[in-house]
Amino acid sequence: MTGTARILLDIRARVGESPLWDPARERLFFVDIERAEIHAVAADGTQHRHWTLPDRPTALGLAETGLVVACAKGIHLWSPETGAFDLLCRVEEGIDTNRLNDGKVGPDGCFWVGSMHERPERLPTAALWRITPEGRAEKKLDGIKVSNGLAWTPDGRTMFHSDTRGPWIDRWDFDPLTGAMTNRTRIATLDDATGRPDGATCDRDGFYWSAGVTAGRLNRFRADGGLVGSVDLPVAAPTMACFGGEDFATLFVTSLTDGVSPERIAAKPATGAVVAIETGARGVAPYVFAA
Repeated sequence: MTGTARILLDIRARVGESPLWDPARERLFFVDIERAEIHAVAADGTQHRHWTLPDRPTALGLAETGLVVACAKGIHLWSPETGAFDLLCRVEEGIDTNRLNDGKVGPDGCFWVGSMHERPERLPTAALWRITPEGRAEKKLDGIKVSNGLAWTPDGRTMFHSDTRGPWIDRWDFDPLTGAMTNRTRIATLDDATGRPDGATCDRDGFYWSAGVTAGRLNRFRADGGLVGSVDLPVAAPTMACFGGEDFATLFVTSLTDGVSPERIAAKPATGAVVAIETGARGVAPYVFAA
């Protein structure tokens, strides 16, 4: 794969996550979880602004008039124009060791979000949830340590999901009308050198791009789990990629600094930044939450 990564936004995010391209606003949105911030920036790195929320935002999705935002224990609807921040539902409220983590809107128009065990031992107490526009939370999968890597192929019929501490990637057959998941298949089990699977996205050809958070690179997989290429990045700990910009031809990648050793940061001092790269692959528009 070709392409040279450039620094789009040189910020030292603690836990930069959940990049989301909004084609109507022509902005890249992303969060810094531990600073409780949502950020927005244009595709050329200008017009950067941020908002501080009353709870840690962990994942974003497009909604009809604003964004749907997963926070540590709840799902909210948020308007970047007015600042309105309205609770839709609570999730895993009684599990003190867990918080919500990776999420995005699926082909069924629902918001899919997983949780994670927030203690160093990372026990398998987390789950994957489907949130309807009416605010109903349905548990779809449990026994997870750190739910991550949600992405769908362009036809909406294949879903990918990972556990960063598994560390594995699974593929499911997906019904875009009902949200039913069937035929679970383990397609990859990874290591630190290849890159434990963090957030992910799919391109127009159905390849799965996984942020290798321990390896400083993006890994591109076939649907059967075959690794077909990797892109080395100028950040030590990439967390998630999304396609955006003109014709969805740019991969935007967030990264984190929390928990990254000084030696790794010294080797890649842009760690914490948002990176942009054109590889020749293209993505598709994100799905919209119909609330």
